Formats: sequence, C-alpha cells, structure tokens
Amino acid sequence: MKKITSILLVSSVALMTGCATNEVHNSHWGYTGHNTPDTWGHLSEKYRECGVGANQSPINITHSLHAHLPPLAPHYAGRSKNIVDNGHTVQVNMEPGNTFKIDGDTFELKQFHFHSPSENHINGQSFPLEAHFVNLDKKGNIAVIAVMFKEGKANKALEKVWAKIPGKEGESNTLKLAGIANAIMPKNKHYYRFNGSLTTPPCTEGVRWFVLKTPVTVSKEQVEKFHHLMHHNNNRPIQPMDARVVID
Repeated sequence: MKKITSILLVSSVALMTGCATNEVHNSHWGYTGHNTPDTWGHLSEKYRECGVGANQSPINITHSLHAHLPPLAPHYAGRSKNIVDNGHTVQVNMEPGNTFKIDGDTFELKQFHFHSPSENHINGQSFPLEAHFVNLDKKGNIAVIAVMFKEGKANKALEKVWAKIPGKEGESNTLKLAGIANAIMPKNKHYYRFNGSLTTPPCTEGVRWFVLKTPVTVSKEQVEKFHHLMHHNNNRPIQPMDARVVID
C-alpha cells in the first residue's frame, strides 16, 4: 500500500472531517465553471496528484478477479453527530465508536457523504446516487465503503438524514441517529475491492476502496432534493485503470 505523505494526510483528514483549512477553501475547486475536475491538478501544488496520480478514483468496474475475499462486516451501530452542507456535498459526521476491521486493521467511520450521479460505475452503469463511508485507522490510512442507490422506493433510512438536511452552504444541523450508517447499507455486503484515491482534492492515493455490489433504493424525489441543494452534479469523472486489478 502506497504510503501517504504527512502533508497530504493532514489535508485529507481536514477535508474528511469537515474542517478544511483556509488554504484549501481558497483554492476554489469545484464541479462547474473554471474549476472543474479536469483543472484540479493545476489549482494548487497540494492538488498535484489529481492530475498526475496513477491510481485515481473513481473507476468503471468492468472486470474483476475472484479472490475469496473475507466478509465485510462493519459495526456501525453508533450515532451520527451532525449533518453539514460543505459546498461540495452533504456530509454526515459521526461520533466515535463506529468501526470495521479489514487486513488485521481497525478502521473508524469518520463521516459519510453523497455524490450524484454516482462516481464509480459498475459494468458501465451509472447510478443516480452514491454514498461514501470514509474510515481512518490509527495510522491515518483511509478506507472507503461505497454504496450505490438505484431509483425505486423511497429510502426510509436516507429520509431520516434528508429530514435534517441544511438549507444552504455552510449550515450544519444536529443529527443524533443511532445505527444510521448501518441502516443505509444493504444487507448483502459482497464487494469489489481496489486501490484508489480520494475523489476530491487533494486526491490522495493509497485509499482502500470497497464498492458494494448490491444497490439500495432511492426515490426520484429524494435525489431531486439533493440536487436542489447542490445546484449541479457533484461527481468526478471516471479515471483510468492503468495497471490496477479489481478483486471480488
């Protein structure tokens, strides 16, 4: 696993916990206008990896190598803390105690957030919504569990989150929901695994990605509510696979 440099790690953790530095804010990365994803690598030296990295996310999963992966069993019974519109997504920050173990390491869920349409694709298919559950271990290594949403019935667990969604950028609402992260995930947690990066600046690589194969449902109205707040799509385009292998 590629080592994460201390500078990138600090920036990554700041973004993931909703406490980005002024320098990050001043770089004005976004999804529309003059600072779209294809420009991120030039906006700041700290974002250079967005343009030159060899293991960037998201990807289109078209082939995978069957490797008898261990079950993914996150223990996400703890509570959420608050919900924030940070200008790039809607993010739910978590209280301590939501963990999962992989590769002999224990990761703690720091936050989960949403992208519409989905960032990762499966066999060329894009989904109307994707949730990223961002986890850190004690060494600062990052693991992301991705959940896809397909259009269908309203998602009851998601509706509890949407009920407290902020009205505008920069706002935060208290959100004390026990087990909400687990409730959003499908029961079937078979997954694809690959090495990748954060999908937002600084695009730090060395991230362990776990994309769940089974989608959950979301209503058209629930997706529209998210779009109404964001005012635009907030997905990074598909990145090259290069020499990577996806396993399942």
